[in-house]
Amino acid sequence: MSVDLHHHGDRDVAPGLVDLAVNVRLPAPPPWLADVIAGSLHDLGRYPDPAPAVEAIAARHGVDPACVLPTAGGAEAFTLVARGVRASHAVVVHPQFTEPEAALAAAGHDVTRCVLSPDTGFRLDPRSFAVGSEHEGADLVVVGNPTNPTGVLHPAADLHSLRAPGRLVVVDEAFMDAVPGETESVVGPDLEGLLVVRSLTKTWGLAGLRAGYVVGDAAVVAALRAVQPPWSVSSPAVAATVACLSDRAVAEAEAGALTIAADRDVLVRELEAVGLSAAAPSGAPFVLVDTSPLGAHSVREELARLGFAVRRGETFPGLGPTWVRLAVRDAGTSRSVAAAFAELGRVRRVA
Repeated sequence: MSVDLHHHGDRDVAPGLVDLAVNVRLPAPPPWLADVIAGSLHDLGRYPDPAPAVEAIAARHGVDPACVLPTAGGAEAFTLVARGVRASHAVVVHPQFTEPEAALAAAGHDVTRCVLSPDTGFRLDPRSFAVGSEHEGADLVVVGNPTNPTGVLHPAADLHSLRAPGRLVVVDEAFMDAVPGETESVVGPDLEGLLVVRSLTKTWGLAGLRAGYVVGDAAVVAALRAVQPPWSVSSPAVAATVACLSDRAVAEAEAGALTIAADRDVLVRELEAVGLSAAAPSGAPFVLVDTSPLGAHSVREELARLGFAVRRGETFPGLGPTWVRLAVRDAGTSRSVAAAFAELGRVRRVA
């Protein structure tokens, strides 16, 4: 089935609706970060220098600077992979963020999908890529962790087991800083055949600034650096990257991750109380819900009439129109959207 790989949650939002479609946690950066960004503006007459961001990323993750590359948001990294990595058999694990496949296709790669099943909680079975398996010959594998939109947090050991001679494993960790302790991150001292994509836009309210980076195999990072446009990362984004990787910011993100986990528990309980459940245990700041108990059609437009914007599921390979992704917000918002689902169920039963 053909899906719109370029559809993203911001297109499901409309004025006046409570936004549960976009996964950016803050509507704007916190004041201390806004001050850092504002302070960088006096340098706009000079070309940006990514060196401070490179040093900050390398220090944050304890890796060699040759293993990191700042990018204009996490999404740019997928375009760089598509342009800079030679692959004859690219496999994208779905359902997941669709930009990796879109970028690979735009660059002329033939892409195979490994579609995970709701019957197994959208869990990845590493045996799908082992010798003698369906995807044995994959030389490029892309997988999210925690995965957008399912929220599944795959064990790091499973992702490491995907590595094989001649294969690059790309792990999208855009939401890993929303996981308490960043458990199951694959960033570590051994990065051979591995590339990790990180985003700073979700936690820090920087979607409009575009700040992200990659950490990985030095040879792969060099290949990406070679195809990255000059001055791709702006001076404000460099300043934001340095600030967001400071000890203060890391501690603040960790506290925020604990809050997200508690708020997510409330959302899941409220949904269960009205007869809906998360598709899988989520380790992300969102949950995926199958609304088929309410009927065979999408509930998105009806929820919009009740005041809520949710992320449609049918543009993710492997999902259909009854699936919606809900961003985790405060407890009051979770109770309100659960009440809207309950009202929708009553209306549909009467109809």
